[in-house]
Amino acid sequence: MKYMLMRKADADTENGVMPSEDILQAMASYNERMTQAGVFADGQGLRPTSEGCRIQFRAGEPNVISGPFEPAGELLAGFSVLEVDSLEDAIAWAKQWPREDAGGNVTLELRRFFELEDFEPSQALEQHRSLGRLPREMNLHVAFAGTCREAMEFYSKVTGGKLEGVITYGETPAAADVPPEMHDKIVHSSLNLRGRRLMGADMAGDCYQPPQGVQIHLEYDDPEQAERVFNALSDGGSIIMPFAETFWAHRFGMTTDRFGVQWMISNQIEHCQ
Repeated sequence: MKYMLMRKADADTENGVMPSEDILQAMASYNERMTQAGVFADGQGLRPTSEGCRIQFRAGEPNVISGPFEPAGELLAGFSVLEVDSLEDAIAWAKQWPREDAGGNVTLELRRFFELEDFEPSQALEQHRSLGRLPREMNLHVAFAGTCREAMEFYSKVTGGKLEGVITYGETPAAADVPPEMHDKIVHSSLNLRGRRLMGADMAGDCYQPPQGVQIHLEYDDPEQAERVFNALSDGGSIIMPFAETFWAHRFGMTTDRFGVQWMISNQIEHCQ
């Protein structure tokens, strides 16, 4: 279930006071913990209401009212969207809100999102439901010819993702059925990238097939970061398509890394509607 964790405004946020470096660091660490736990779906801070407006309808006619608005404590300064199993889980994460924010004097509010199951069956509901028939998660699994540990550690360094686990064949109950030379090879590894996972394993002998026709796509908001990742992945590999401007993206490139895995790196891609 989804909850919106709302950070209420105060005099500082409404006056446009920017957060200190300590607060930014604390919030980054907090969001990183939630991201690695797979509960952080999204989050943003909001600029003061003096830079916004309200659109008020009367008899169907809109009226635009410019900010600022009062009282500050009833306004919103930012929000996070959490995907958790219960209200108790959402509260547990809310209780970990960084003490550095406003000297530990903040007001948070949790509100649960409506879900389709909350509504009575209807044609309109089915139309909504048809838009959401997608899996909860989609992860990728890559096979390696004995280089899985090296590759996953490299990907963690390049992307900043968290390498959650690396398990060898020798550490599993099936060790006795695996050739001794495979005992230190990887049967499972998982790299956490914003709650999505790139998994990998070593395959022995004829079981390994080089990946073909499949690319891992990473999209970045920052063009410089996107280019750094592209260059790092290309080092020791081979560039398929140089990282450059295209008609569908501000920057886009394709490369095969030194482990034989193909990547697509993009910045400000124009998604088809």
